[in-house]
Amino acid sequence: MATLARLQARSAFIGHQYYFRNSVVDVFRKKEYDAAVKIQSWFRGCQIRAYIRYLQRIVIILQKWWRGYSARKHYQLIVKLAYYTMKMNIYNAMAVRIQRRWRGYRIRKYCFNYFYLKEYLRAVSETNDTFRAALEEFADMKEREEKKADLEREEKKRDYQARKMHYLLSTKQIPGIYNSPFRKEPDPWELRLQKAKPLTHRRAQVKPTRSVQLSSWLACTSARSFPRSEFLPPIDRKQCQGPFRDIADVLKQRYKPLEPTLRSEEPISELKAAREDFRRQEWTKNIHDNMFLPFSSYHKNKTYIPSMHSSSKYGPSSHGRQCFRDENPKKWICDKDFQTVLPAFDLFSKYGKLYSKAGQIL
Repeated sequence: MATLARLQARSAFIGHQYYFRNSVVDVFRKKEYDAAVKIQSWFRGCQIRAYIRYLQRIVIILQKWWRGYSARKHYQLIVKLAYYTMKMNIYNAMAVRIQRRWRGYRIRKYCFNYFYLKEYLRAVSETNDTFRAALEEFADMKEREEKKADLEREEKKRDYQARKMHYLLSTKQIPGIYNSPFRKEPDPWELRLQKAKPLTHRRAQVKPTRSVQLSSWLACTSARSFPRSEFLPPIDRKQCQGPFRDIADVLKQRYKPLEPTLRSEEPISELKAAREDFRRQEWTKNIHDNMFLPFSSYHKNKTYIPSMHSSSKYGPSSHGRQCFRDENPKKWICDKDFQTVLPAFDLFSKYGKLYSKAGQIL
């Protein structure tokens, strides 16, 4: 009992000592735990790094072996390809040499015989020389013919000019312009005029009359019952000497129809009539005749004339709900219907037509 009493007396002190020691142990336990964790992490890091270095050495060895093996295989393949390439090049060179020798022999023997080719080229050159000489001769002949034709054309042109200017030939009394008395010899044109004949105009050819039977004359069934000539017989007279025009051209110019000018064709009052017509057309297009003068005091002195539907005793019609041309029986004075007023467009079209007709009549 004494021991129990002693322990009960010391229980508070023991509890205090137990709490103090446990709190001290907890502080040192945290430090020891942190130290143990640090030691374990360092050791495990060293272990892992050593294992990684080991694996890296093994991987390097494996890569070295595999790369050496693959490089040797690739080198063997390259050597084999080079060997086959060199062999094919040798074979191709040999084949080309054989083909060259054979083709040269075949061409020289069968296709391009030197002596045959030489003979052929000699024949071709002789043929070319023959044809060239023939072509040159033909070209010279054509050139001579062209020159001869040109000379003939020039000669014909001079002869025609001489016939046309035959009136300039000198006479016994009056010398011509090409036979000047101050020259020792006459001009070549004077000799040409003496040899040439004067140019005469062609006479109108008379058409032969149609043969008409006696029955058609008596019955008068033909358009030309009696034969008649269209032209008078030509008068045999000598042509006048000189540069005179043809008689047909002179008669055509003398008896050509009258071609009046524009001033003689149009009447004198054409401008006045055109102005009246233009004024009439403008007047038919106007809606009203009163002129609108906005910048003047002309309209200020006139009294205002209100419109019919605004000055009616029934009041203006409502334009928003219905049109002013609609019929409203409620506003009728009697039951009798009345005639509606024509719109402005109808009036304009009606009276415009009347005005246009009146203008045409005038």
